[in-house]
Amino acid sequence: MRLLFLGDVMGRAGRAAITDHLPKLRADWKLDFVVVNGENATNGMGLSGAHAKTLFDAGADCVTLGDHAFDQKDMLQAIEQDNRIVRPLNFAKTAPGRGHRLFEARGGRKVLVLQVLGQVFMKRAFDDPFSAVDTVLRAHPRGGLAQATIVDVHCEATSEKMAMGHFCDGKASLVVGTHTHVPTADAQILPGGTAYLTDAGMCGDYHSVIGMDKAEPMRRFVTGMAKGRFTPAEGPATLSGVFVKTDDRTGAAEEVRMIRVGGRLETAAP
Repeated sequence: MRLLFLGDVMGRAGRAAITDHLPKLRADWKLDFVVVNGENATNGMGLSGAHAKTLFDAGADCVTLGDHAFDQKDMLQAIEQDNRIVRPLNFAKTAPGRGHRLFEARGGRKVLVLQVLGQVFMKRAFDDPFSAVDTVLRAHPRGGLAQATIVDVHCEATSEKMAMGHFCDGKASLVVGTHTHVPTADAQILPGGTAYLTDAGMCGDYHSVIGMDKAEPMRRFVTGMAKGRFTPAEGPATLSGVFVKTDDRTGAAEEVRMIRVGGRLETAAP
């Protein structure tokens, strides 16, 4: 199966990168399934129902969220109406929506998508991510009902993401980190056949401070004082993520490549 995972969509520029590039990527690369992390797509803080529709209309099959899952209040209702949106597994137990779902990809094949929040350096203590992921993966063994399994690890600490990658090795097709908005250069296939990337990066304007217009973050770093709100940068955006090819029989990764399309970080396509 040919899978694409795209990192955190950041504001208007990120949405534009998705709508401008994803339809062509789907066609050119003959993609079977696309996951997009959309938790910063609306003003850099959360995702609205309308903007979720924008991502789906552009070609996303699944949209994952994160620690800002319900910053846009209409998501409380939107996630109940559209089961293609996946929230973190270990979020509040009373939160609407689900943290994992078995999707149907092209040709009737099945893809399991789950997302979990890290605990290290996060603003609030979430439930144990490892036990949450383990429960789902035990119930859906790789290469069984699901021909591929994608785990989105929404974490601050690279060490925690790496630990999750090794924890899921042999059980998932892809473990990919989100949240820090900075693409890493460590795409690899682990010994058990799990593709891994510490952070997919963001779909947004990289002439910024992790997607935000640089003026206010720089002011706060230099002076220690706030003058205004953070606002997403709106220059040309780069679509960032990871491409994975898997074996339908075993669910193991056969190929993994980082992708950068458009904006300032564009690289050659797979």
